[in-house]
Amino acid sequence: MRTARFTLDPAFTVGEVNPRLFGSFVEHLGRCVYTGIFEPGHPTADAAGLRQDVLDLVCELGVTAIRYPGGNFVSGYKWEDSVGPVEDRPRRLDLAWRSTETNRFGLSEYIAFLKKIGPQAEPMMAVNLGTRGVAEALELQEYSNHPSGTALSDLRVEHGDKDPFGIRMWCLGNEMDGPWQTGHKTAEEYGRIAAETARAMRQIDPDVELVACGSSGQSMETFAEWEATVLKETYDLVDYISLHAYYEPLDGDVDSFLASAVDMESFIENVVATCDHIGARLKSKKRINLSFDEWNVWYLSRTEAEVSALDWPEAPRLLEDNYSVTDAVVFGSLLIALLRHADRVTVACLAQLVNVIAPIMTEPGGPAWRQTTFFPFAQASRYGRGEVLDVRVDSPTYETKKYGETDLLHATAVRAEDGTVTVFAVNRSRTEPLPLDVALGGLDLTSVVEHSVLSDADPDARNTLAEPERVTPHTAEGTTLDDGRLSAVLEPLSWNVIRLA
Repeated sequence: MRTARFTLDPAFTVGEVNPRLFGSFVEHLGRCVYTGIFEPGHPTADAAGLRQDVLDLVCELGVTAIRYPGGNFVSGYKWEDSVGPVEDRPRRLDLAWRSTETNRFGLSEYIAFLKKIGPQAEPMMAVNLGTRGVAEALELQEYSNHPSGTALSDLRVEHGDKDPFGIRMWCLGNEMDGPWQTGHKTAEEYGRIAAETARAMRQIDPDVELVACGSSGQSMETFAEWEATVLKETYDLVDYISLHAYYEPLDGDVDSFLASAVDMESFIENVVATCDHIGARLKSKKRINLSFDEWNVWYLSRTEAEVSALDWPEAPRLLEDNYSVTDAVVFGSLLIALLRHADRVTVACLAQLVNVIAPIMTEPGGPAWRQTTFFPFAQASRYGRGEVLDVRVDSPTYETKKYGETDLLHATAVRAEDGTVTVFAVNRSRTEPLPLDVALGGLDLTSVVEHSVLSDADPDARNTLAEPERVTPHTAEGTTLDDGRLSAVLEPLSWNVIRLA
């Protein structure tokens, strides 16, 4: 196997990593909330009904901004159903997931959950622009953020939350380009209501950060045209445009699945180009950044049948994908793609946090455990803070049906404030180890602190209730740093974290 190579030099950088890149997503879908993060009566539950075993894993995962309450759920969401005494909250049909929503967990409980995680867990609230509009968004903003002295802020105080919630980031709807969305709109219709909502919300608080809905995927027929139309209406009123992308192996094409990040990077670069084109046409000096606020491996092809079979249950087992080593390697590659574009992707949310296509699984009344995807995210969040170095790989390639000739190596590197460097790398070969040679120009590094690997002789190995620690990272042998050159061998089908000091 030919050696893969690249050079690291502190003079060539991409940009600083925004901590919000390690965000996640909690939607009222399946068991993400109920028996996921919230289960009164569980042996570990606190007085508020939050599962402490889950809280511990969420803290270990290192998530930051947490988007709420959806997702498709938000397009039928009545925020006022989710506040006040729990016994008075109404039960509602959730059209998005053919389930019954009890509203036992609501806005106040969400904010309390974030506080339990810690100050790094920032709220990211979505407003309903599907079945509702400007007035309801303003009411939610007033209830959440105004100190007191108005009907809605005083109602929050009456409900037991004296202090404002301080929500800075707001999503202006969700996937409004999608025909599956309740209240689906054309780009012109959505651009108009998003602009009016943004303008009104800024009258209450000029410093709010607003996310306009971009395309639900690069494969949408309206992709790019949607972004252009929406941004013509909203460019000077919003800070971000959203991207959503999910990947799964289709028709047994594992090689293309392993190259999913090729599509993700293309998606990012095409949206950046569209944003900058509209900015130029408007002669604006403002730069729109990207909020990749839904991303993951998701076996989406199974979902329609799952949902259509439901008859309005409470918190059904939905979208509970059990992730393999192969899935985790693709997942790690998607993280690398986000880091490689940290100059423009300044918010990202892993969808979702618990049970629903999630890195953390739970059993009602039982344990919580880490999926294989837990480890790449936790390591990237811990060691991927700092400045992303520009990595241009010279790699052996392989042929894929969807993306053509593709590099076997996918990599990036992040330099921390203390000068240490972490290399994140994926070997996409399913059968062959990949020798790696990295030249460290201008970096004062002398030792390998750790080379952690996630791989397994069985690419389908996964963690389950019966075997919750079947797959964990292990230490690679033989990785060296001599005279400014890093040498390593990346195991077949592997996610690698190489820390240098």
